[in-house]
Formats: sequence, structure tokens, C-alpha cells
Amino acid sequence: MLQNPLFDQLHVLRLRGMAAALEHQLASPDAAALPFEDRLALLLQHEAHDRKTQRLGQRLRWAKLAQGACLEDLDTRTPRGLQKTALTPITSLAWITEHLNVLIAGPTGVGKSWIACAIGHAACRIDHTVRFYRLPRLVDELTRATAMNNRSSFFRSLAKVDLLILDDFGLTPLTDQTRRDLLEILDDRYDKKSTLITSQLPVEQWHDYLGDPTLADAILDRLVHNAYRLNLTGESMRKRKTTKPLTASSN
Repeated sequence: MLQNPLFDQLHVLRLRGMAAALEHQLASPDAAALPFEDRLALLLQHEAHDRKTQRLGQRLRWAKLAQGACLEDLDTRTPRGLQKTALTPITSLAWITEHLNVLIAGPTGVGKSWIACAIGHAACRIDHTVRFYRLPRLVDELTRATAMNNRSSFFRSLAKVDLLILDDFGLTPLTDQTRRDLLEILDDRYDKKSTLITSQLPVEQWHDYLGDPTLADAILDRLVHNAYRLNLTGESMRKRKTTKPLTASSN
């Protein structure tokens, strides 16, 4: 008799997980036999799980990861330099709370972006905020923020992110303004938040890529010296994905 008002009140209080669990209990004879405290505990557990799932969904939507990758699916059998001694400290994610960086370098197709997205997904699962940008897209966002007179707000938003992932560093030349913007972003984050960068260029070539020696020194000083490095090798994994030719069936 009081069930409908009770469900209405649970939804008003945004206890949707508890409402769903209560509906399940009311339909289950076994649940009806449980003591009140046990039934309440189950309702609360369901609500907590539902909220955790919703928070994860929100973090993943905001992160905008380029791939749906998970560390549990990481291929360590394909030879590409994924040594356990180098990989374990990175996949443990402790470096995020220590405000350190990760630099992943290697030729095209060896899985740099996939690993970066898998790390980003894992970070979201333990309540870290994550934001993913391909470097060319970040440049576009900076240009848009400048046009809208919103640069300061954009820089502040990047400074607050627990893990900022910059993919495809080194693919296209950088303007002097972009180099200065990158320095400002990394300076805001230095020793406060973590940054993960992927690049086809070896880290040793990043100074030459950045061009301006003074800005390059400043950028790399805030990025390289407190970073774990993962150097991938081997052929493109995309070449391993072959399609079988279609053969016409005979009548």
C-alpha cells in the first residue's frame, strides 16, 4: 500500500540504486525472509555500487579517451619492448598520486595510444580525473579559447586534471605561441598533477623538435626529469591484422 509513495520518495532523493534493489527484494521471497538489517545493508550496497558506476561513466565521458582500452586486455606477448620491470610501476598508477609523469615513445602502430587510453581508463576507475587530447586537437582548443577570450579559464581547467594525456606529440611543427602555451600548461601542472605523453619521436629528439632552445629547456625540465619512460619497439601491430580474401562459392 505504501510502496508507490516509498518508491517516489526514493527517486526524489535520487536513491535510484536503492529503489531498484528494493524492487528486486519485494519480488524475491528469499529476500523477504532476511532480517531488516541485512535487507537495509543490501539496499545501501546497491546504492553505493550504482553511484560508483555513474561516477565512472561521467569521468569516462569527460576524459574523451580515443579508444575503449583496458589494462586487463594489454597484450604482453607481442614483442614490442613491454618489459615487466618498466611496465609495472606505470600500470600500478601510484605515480599519479605522486604527481609524476609518463613518457611513451615508439614507432607508429605499436600501441602507444592504446596503452595511454588503458591507463586513462584505469585512472578513472580509481576516481582520478582524466583528459585526453591529441596534440593537434589541443592546439585547436587553444586557438578556440583565444578567439573566445577564454584562455585563462581553459588553462585553469587543464591545471586541475589529475592526469592529462597528450597523444601524438611530435607529429606536426609547433608555432612559437603553441610552445609557450605548452610551457604554461606544464608549468601549472609541475609537481602538482601528472601528464602522460605519447610520441613517435624518441625522448632524446624532443629538444630538437621543440625548436627554440630556451623554451625547449623549460618544457623538458618540467616534463622529463620526474617521469617514467616506456620505449616501445617492433613493427606496427596493425600489419598483423590481415583479412582473408573472399572466395566465390561454386554452384
